[in-house]
Amino acid sequence: MKPFLFINAIFISLLIGQENDSLQFVFEPPSLKINVGENQKVTIKLLDKQKNPVKSTFTIYSAHDPGIGPTPDWPGNSMLISPRTSRNSGVVDVTVQPNRPGNLLLKVRSLNGAIGEMNVNVPMPSIKKLIFRDLPSKVYVGTSTLISVKIIDSTNNERDDVKLKIRLSDDSKANIDAFNNLVAKKAGSVKLLAEAEGVTQTFKVKIVKNPVREISIGFKEKEVRTGDVLHLNAIALNSAGRQVVDAPITYAYYGKSQYGEYGLPASGLISEDGRFVGETPGLYTIIATSGIYSTQKSIKVLPRNVKKSIQLVGHGLISNVKSGDLWVWAGIGKHAGKDFAATGSIFGDGEAYFWDVTDPENMKIIDTVKVDARNVNDIKVSDDGRVGVITREGASNRKNGFVVLNVSDPFNVKIISTFNDDMTGGVHNTFIYENHVYAVNNGRKYDIINIEDPENPFRVGIFELDTPGHAIHDVWIEDGIAYSSNWRDGIVATDIGGLKSSEKDRSDIRFNPLLMKAGKGSPSRPLKLASFPDVKGRNHSAFPFLSQSTGDFYIIAGDEVFPDGLDNLINNKPSSPRGGFHFVNFNDPSNPKEDAVYIVPEAGSHNQWVYGDILLAAFYQGGIRILDISGELLGDLYKQDREIGYFLPQHREGIIPNAPMVWGAQPYKDYIFLSDMNSGLYCIKIND
Repeated sequence: MKPFLFINAIFISLLIGQENDSLQFVFEPPSLKINVGENQKVTIKLLDKQKNPVKSTFTIYSAHDPGIGPTPDWPGNSMLISPRTSRNSGVVDVTVQPNRPGNLLLKVRSLNGAIGEMNVNVPMPSIKKLIFRDLPSKVYVGTSTLISVKIIDSTNNERDDVKLKIRLSDDSKANIDAFNNLVAKKAGSVKLLAEAEGVTQTFKVKIVKNPVREISIGFKEKEVRTGDVLHLNAIALNSAGRQVVDAPITYAYYGKSQYGEYGLPASGLISEDGRFVGETPGLYTIIATSGIYSTQKSIKVLPRNVKKSIQLVGHGLISNVKSGDLWVWAGIGKHAGKDFAATGSIFGDGEAYFWDVTDPENMKIIDTVKVDARNVNDIKVSDDGRVGVITREGASNRKNGFVVLNVSDPFNVKIISTFNDDMTGGVHNTFIYENHVYAVNNGRKYDIINIEDPENPFRVGIFELDTPGHAIHDVWIEDGIAYSSNWRDGIVATDIGGLKSSEKDRSDIRFNPLLMKAGKGSPSRPLKLASFPDVKGRNHSAFPFLSQSTGDFYIIAGDEVFPDGLDNLINNKPSSPRGGFHFVNFNDPSNPKEDAVYIVPEAGSHNQWVYGDILLAAFYQGGIRILDISGELLGDLYKQDREIGYFLPQHREGIIPNAPMVWGAQPYKDYIFLSDMNSGLYCIKIND
């Protein structure tokens, strides 16, 4: 399915080796102090105990301080580094350019196990301007309004680590509480003054008499299920019974839970725009308030009742190497009527495994393909079942890239060609769409390769962001739109041949609104359509979801976070990744917003797949989670009892015995196939 650990393959292969204390790295200068966007040269030497140069290749990468980014030692994009790999001389001149402030690290590791690091101190940029955000110029007496100020620094990045002071010109008419809410007390005008690090901005607010005399809540439902979104439809009325359109309305609730499996707490969520969702069954009372006037109305929340039993159908054990991604497809030609699967391998010796899964109770390996690679992370098969692609990272000759396969006979898979032009850093993820391979190249971009003639692939296009320190982890394509995950840049939708649609098409409830903007892009001219950033830099996967029940269009953004680092994962010990899946609403592509999140508290998210209104969420040590995502989505989906079921793959002969570590899953016919890093390929089934 989709990708996974965004780690440069060369980096991984070096990381696995034992540390060598007999060698040391010397940096000239020994440390740096440099501003964001500036560049400076650093000479790095590998020396033995006698201070003699050691002829060895080494990899150079950047890292955040602990607690910043996906993991403390993540080879990320905090600095641009060129080159990233030295020649076999023991000396290299490296140019570094920081993309963000902080105490950063320039790190190196050689093929013979020597490691080193240098501190790079990047001061915080100065503040350039303050912007009052969404603050009305008129407020009513007795109401409160949140004062939100955007702080922009000299690099044009938004900052949330700067102390902000907000003052009023006249505190007799209003005051500001501890949470920066403006509380209007009496009619008149006040001026707001915001200040951060000596930069100021003002905003004038007019306070007027409050015309509201009554509040009405308009929902008619008496009962809903957990997870169902209730639109409160509250309005404010004046003394004549007319609606006061611009009157602010705030919401609250209290509840009494239905005592049952989970005990007493009654929990739910009310959004600012008046939507309520109950997380636990019980009786809830909704309160709507504007100024001194309020009203309330009750609603009963019933159990969602979507749970089903999950059955293990079959298992194919792999315990000599960690399993990577998977792909399942239908046989063609003489194998028509049969079903096949392929799995990759990581931290291994470049093998891809091919399976006969026609009888999922008795899955068996029928062929292997071995290439020069440390990692064969990703496997994809074309829609017609003729051509497959496997990725390569960590090749001994640095000829990384991807390998094109003839998979029409899965019992006898043949290598057709390789493509490694300008892909020395490795390809981590691919996607096959309409005779083109979209290959994530060195984590920086995806190259678009024509494979109409599989024996002679050639590059036709490149998609790369222009943001500082940009990175791409994976790409998924539907209807001519490529959805990429880009760590800090978040999810990006790109037109690579999307069908231009009309307003008439838009009238269909089940319609991707991005297609209204598509029609000008192509594989040779990919055009960005829309995006949604991830300020935490966790965005690892992206999957489009057009709700079958509501017509809402989401892009589901998956995290990948290793807060304790990667050592345990690499050394075959239990690891503790974290993260979840974010449901970003793209009904309005110009203004996407996050509506809901699904996080399993004790586990870490990886890959995802949607079919119908069901989410297959791979949660590493938390197994595969099967989630009901029907209806409007809001809030914490984990708490709303939407989980249909889960499965924890475990086997006593696994690399880590009885330890689940699910990579990803794919629905196929009446089954769900999943790849587990520790114990191979599984097939499960949802029992009705």
